[in-house]
Amino acid sequence: MRSKIKDSPKNLPPAPWKLPLVGHLHLLMFSLPHHRLTELAKRHGSLMHLQLGELSHIVVSSPEAAKEVMKTHDINFATRPYLLVAEIIAYNFSDIGFAPYGDTWRQLRKVCTLELLSMKRVQSFRSIREEQVSSLIRSIYSNTGLGINLGEMLCNSSYNITLRTAFAARCKQHDAFISITRKLVEAASGFSITDLFPSIKLLPMISGMRAKLEMWHQDLDAMLESIIEEHRARNANTKDSDDVTDDLVDVLLNLQDHGGLEFPLRTENIKAVILDMLIAGTETSSTAVEWAMSEMIKNPRILEKAQAEVRQVYDRTGDVNESDLHELKYL
Repeated sequence: MRSKIKDSPKNLPPAPWKLPLVGHLHLLMFSLPHHRLTELAKRHGSLMHLQLGELSHIVVSSPEAAKEVMKTHDINFATRPYLLVAEIIAYNFSDIGFAPYGDTWRQLRKVCTLELLSMKRVQSFRSIREEQVSSLIRSIYSNTGLGINLGEMLCNSSYNITLRTAFAARCKQHDAFISITRKLVEAASGFSITDLFPSIKLLPMISGMRAKLEMWHQDLDAMLESIIEEHRARNANTKDSDDVTDDLVDVLLNLQDHGGLEFPLRTENIKAVILDMLIAGTETSSTAVEWAMSEMIKNPRILEKAQAEVRQVYDRTGDVNESDLHELKYL
């Protein structure tokens, strides 16, 4: 949670000693941020105030305090902070992840929950997931006895699944799309001095960050515009639309034309929401699987038990399919 210093309340939680201008930035240098924050929280409590540059942050470190923030008082903390990358890439905060809390955000969340991620919609993409998982397994098997970069393979598979879910077929600029998206994930999740000193308007230009983000945005926008126009042309020539087989772009275009929404769904919203799906649905999924594999490798007993269960369930058919997932009770 963060806000500008001038807007910060006086009744703040405990805080470490700080320096002028930079505040507590020096405390997070030369160490992993989550390790350092854990050390500081042990000294200053589960609610701790940190000033990073011009911005005031509250660090929440206990389950009880997190519940108060994320459940009891969630509406008070619902609006996301300003990020330069979100302003440029998300079409001036036209997406779900960074849109300010309000009626438009609630409508986008409803669209996401009821249309894009409904059980019926998720099940309609089952064949895509099974095909990509089988391809991943074949790729790993073909490298038997050799070293592999499992994280990279998982990430590529995750991107392939999400892109096909969004666009139905492999887009013409598939590799370029993935390359730019991964750069955006790195930019959004990394440290940015421009976001910590928002009053210095020239900083994004001096650092080169704005120019870089705008270049990526232009490339992505051209690809998304081409994909959307292809979908519009295809749908115009199709008399009967099978809602079950629609990809995510089809769903959003149909809502734009016939959804009867309270707030019109702009093309910028469609592009921004699609990017949300790609960014949120790829790196997070592949990273979770990679860490799960890492933990099992460090615990051979757990790994052997999980392997035995997978072999017992899937050796019968020889294929990995979702209909048998419920039998993997241990995994």
